[in-house]
Amino acid sequence: MREPVAAPVAAAPSTLIAPVFAASVVRWQRTHGRSELPWQNTRDPYRVWLSEVMLQQTQVSTVLGYFDRFLLRFPTVAELAAAGEDEVFGLWSGLGYYSRARNMHRCAQEVMVRFGGAFPRRSEDLESLPGIGRSTAAAIAAFCFGERVAILDGNVKRVLTRVLGFGADLSSSASERALWGMATELLPAASERGAIESYTQGLMDLGATVCTPRKPNCLLCPVNDICVARREGAPEAYPVKTRKLKRSSQSLWLLQANDEAGRSWLEKRPARGVWAGLYCLPVFDSHAALLEALSPSLRAIARDGAPFLHVLTHKDLHLHPVQVESDSTAAMPGEGQWLALHEWEGLGLPAPVRKLLEARSHPTPDAA
Repeated sequence: MREPVAAPVAAAPSTLIAPVFAASVVRWQRTHGRSELPWQNTRDPYRVWLSEVMLQQTQVSTVLGYFDRFLLRFPTVAELAAAGEDEVFGLWSGLGYYSRARNMHRCAQEVMVRFGGAFPRRSEDLESLPGIGRSTAAAIAAFCFGERVAILDGNVKRVLTRVLGFGADLSSSASERALWGMATELLPAASERGAIESYTQGLMDLGATVCTPRKPNCLLCPVNDICVARREGAPEAYPVKTRKLKRSSQSLWLLQANDEAGRSWLEKRPARGVWAGLYCLPVFDSHAALLEALSPSLRAIARDGAPFLHVLTHKDLHLHPVQVESDSTAAMPGEGQWLALHEWEGLGLPAPVRKLLEARSHPTPDAA
């Protein structure tokens, strides 16, 4: 596959193709774009904001069920703001990236305090709220208030760098700023009613369904005739980003203790670090540290479970459960509490911990 030629950033062609590009995207979206998703066809900033936060690094198919459950429990930003963090985490459980849920809760509270319960209409003000970056703020402002402002999420970066033949390295903040400038130049004219909404949705749809990371369907693309990457025959070479995220690994030992009533010993994680703020099995850095935290009687009956791998964005967690059947009066490590199935099911739990608890509560015939 031929590598793209990195043209000087100053020689951007975006102003030359802007009118035809915007018109083509708008026309395609209105005919072929997605329109059936529950957060579309609305100008309610609460629903749009909720969907934008959930869709960060998460597929649409996964988000659908969570979106409906959140709206059922928290139909307004006021009700979300008034909720406890544990309940918010409980509903979020399984979506991952829990900092999104934490920031979402804080954002709802700031909307109530700073803006009287109404989301601000300008992207600049939206961006001042917790967890709302420049692209998310622009999406909310464009969809809900018609502001003529550019978005630049991962899908849109891919579409624009391919169409423009933008070969500069997006690991560089200068290159990122240059692409933002081009994205703004490509916006449709302010005179056409509803164009910014269709254009913004169209870019998202193109990136999600046509201009995909691998094997893009260039024949169905409405801007294939002006796409530099297609002309080069190298669409998958864009976007260029040379700085790779460094992966790390960590081994953790989890104390999986159950009492005579079948309850599990859980504690709340610190506000910083892995699984921050979630309810969790007690975590230890070594097998020896876990055993040292147990009383001699519990140490004697502790047995090792099967270790397994849990993959995070930047880290591989090698998890080692250690199982103990305990009397509820026995001294347990940490500041946890015994919780029954109906109590921990609705809490925010790390996905691998929930998996362990559910396997213990609902054993398969082979494991029973």
